[in-house]
Amino acid sequence: MSSLQRSWMFVPGHTARFVEKAAGVPADAVFLDLEDGVPVAEKQAARRLVAEVLGRPDFGPRRFVRLNSIASPWSDDDLEAVVVPGLDGVCLPKVETATEVLHLAGRLDELERRRSMGSGAVRVVAAIESARGLLAAPAIAASHARMEALMFGAEDFALDLGLGTHRAGESRELIHARSSLVVAAASARVGSIDGVFPDLDDPEGLAADILQARRLGFSGKSTFNPRQLDGINRAFSPSPDEVDYAKKVVAAFDDAQSRGEGSVAVGGQLVDLPIVMRARRLIEASALVAMIAATRAPGEDG
Repeated sequence: MSSLQRSWMFVPGHTARFVEKAAGVPADAVFLDLEDGVPVAEKQAARRLVAEVLGRPDFGPRRFVRLNSIASPWSDDDLEAVVVPGLDGVCLPKVETATEVLHLAGRLDELERRRSMGSGAVRVVAAIESARGLLAAPAIAASHARMEALMFGAEDFALDLGLGTHRAGESRELIHARSSLVVAAASARVGSIDGVFPDLDDPEGLAADILQARRLGFSGKSTFNPRQLDGINRAFSPSPDEVDYAKKVVAAFDDAQSRGEGSVAVGGQLVDLPIVMRARRLIEASALVAMIAATRAPGEDG
């Protein structure tokens, strides 16, 4: 994975002060929203505002735009407005079939040619927000080379299942769906983004939900509020203890290999090649986190 996918923040595309603030938040990527966060009467204004900021060199996070669904009357207008140089990717909501991603990819091919953009430059995040979408998630994840990640749309998914408005601790009622989405994404070697934690006044619940997401194997988590970004970034970044142990694992294994041995024990744990590969991946992720942190202004966390 060439870019960090820890934190993704939704930003309503029609509100200039939120869009302006998003340029400097410590998110790895932002979803400049044209869909649910934008009233119908404001969608055209949102397209204009989002298109204006996409090419700004001072916009720190990766720039994704959440489109309206292909079935909506606004999808084509969204694409015409925002597929411009500076756009890193789009989020397609409420995806239920691989055909929807292929249709979007064809439109992106056309617009990239017309606007002299690099072929395949615009990545795709597909949001899984229904039972039908979850069942098709493996095919959706593997549908096209543009795929960046699957994202879990927890609130719409809960609506589709007929769940209540209050979540159980750590969203236990959604564990099967979340885990299934992670497996589908991993099977296609794309990222997996967990849904938002909506209660801004429950820091303990947020911490538990973020930890659960990491334990399930998500590569990152989405949020609507910048107050949640630091916690997400910390949880999805390797800790110093994890990095130290990973380096010990790699060093011990390399030493064993030099002696012609295929495995070695580190701190009482048998270490073989899959564990070493995970350790190397963790060390690489730590280096990427450090590189991103070094580019941010002093005092920023994440």
